[in-house]
Amino acid sequence: MEPGKEKEPEQQPVRPIIEQLKEYAETRLKLFKYEAIERGSSIIADIITDIIIIVLCLLAFLFLSFTLALWVGSLLHSYWQGFGCVTVFYALIAVVMMVAKRGVQRPLINIMIKKLFK
Repeated sequence: MEPGKEKEPEQQPVRPIIEQLKEYAETRLKLFKYEAIERGSSIIADIITDIIIIVLCLLAFLFLSFTLALWVGSLLHSYWQGFGCVTVFYALIAVVMMVAKRGVQRPLINIMIKKLFK
């Protein structure tokens, strides 16, 4: 190297901005797809587990209702009266639910929204 001459830094070829933007857009698209797949999988898994829990709770409720009806029937010495009493009890609960429908819907809607956006 000659005295007085400084070595110029080697310049790397600069990719055009269009190529960089194209690569950035492709990367963002891949990221969006992966996030959508993850969110969709999570929602489907939540729905499946919720359905399983609901079915199991309904079965437990059904057997509890039969047990209650048979027990009340044994107290009244008539199974049809036992089942009738349990039916009237559930009919009263249904009437109360119809009256309080708005108060029950709001929390359920909020729970669903939280599940979708978690």
